[in-house]
Amino acid sequence: MKKIAFAITTALFLMSCGQKEQVYDASGTFEAVETIVSAEATGTIKTLNLAEGQVLKAGETIGYIDTTQLYLKKKQLRAQINVVLGKKPDVPAQIAAYQEQLKQANREQQRITNLLKADAATPKQLDDANAQIAIIKKQIAAQRSSLNITSTSLNQETLPLNVQIDQLNDQLLKSKIINETAGTVLVKYVEVNEMASIGKPLYKISDLSSIILRAYITGNQLPAIKLGQKVEVLVDLADGKYKTYEGIIEWISDKAEFTPKTIQTKDERANLVYAIKVKLKNDGYLKIGMYGEIILSKKI
Repeated sequence: MKKIAFAITTALFLMSCGQKEQVYDASGTFEAVETIVSAEATGTIKTLNLAEGQVLKAGETIGYIDTTQLYLKKKQLRAQINVVLGKKPDVPAQIAAYQEQLKQANREQQRITNLLKADAATPKQLDDANAQIAIIKKQIAAQRSSLNITSTSLNQETLPLNVQIDQLNDQLLKSKIINETAGTVLVKYVEVNEMASIGKPLYKISDLSSIILRAYITGNQLPAIKLGQKVEVLVDLADGKYKTYEGIIEWISDKAEFTPKTIQTKDERANLVYAIKVKLKNDGYLKIGMYGEIILSKKI
């Protein structure tokens, strides 16, 4: 009996030693800032060089949506502009006849001036010549003004057409699928030859070089933390040990909420907790959805 009792006592002791002591202050799951990239144009997806897990750079072109109709519309507008501008008057040609009359009037004025010096002409003849020159100049000015008004009016008629071309250029640019955020493709929603429409999700991307641990603390722990505070983050390894990271508290909720069922806190009696976000650099080991623990009194 004594041997049996000793064996049972030893087994219970070993079991209690094998249990992992809760040394952390809060726990939670890892998440990242995810961006869903949507289509900005409507049409068939012609090219899409994209795969889940692919790392993309900011500004990288990964495909395009069919732009045939946009190109044809732009071509039509340019033809309309050429038709309108073809109606513009040729100002130099229109006033060429008046310019020739002015030259002839100037020559006549000079001839009468010379005759007047030789007493072969009268002052009235010179006055008539000067008046003729003034009339022709006014005719040229009036004709030039009329032609310029016509040209300006035709130019204004092309303004709405040019605006439409600018709109088409913008649509053509948006038909290119350009990745604006550097990161890793998490989910791919479409394939080549599928129909895209404005606002339709194409893929989800996230920058995993840094990752966020969303955890929950009790109201009693709240006074012990602040924004920018460094904390110790623990992640389980396969051999039962921890991998340690250094994180920084970047967000603290200003509202309490009920304890999530999947979250364990240090004070299990607390019904209300506060969410916090701890940002840390990712060495490639950390994944979205993994669990992590936080030690508020950093021991790194």
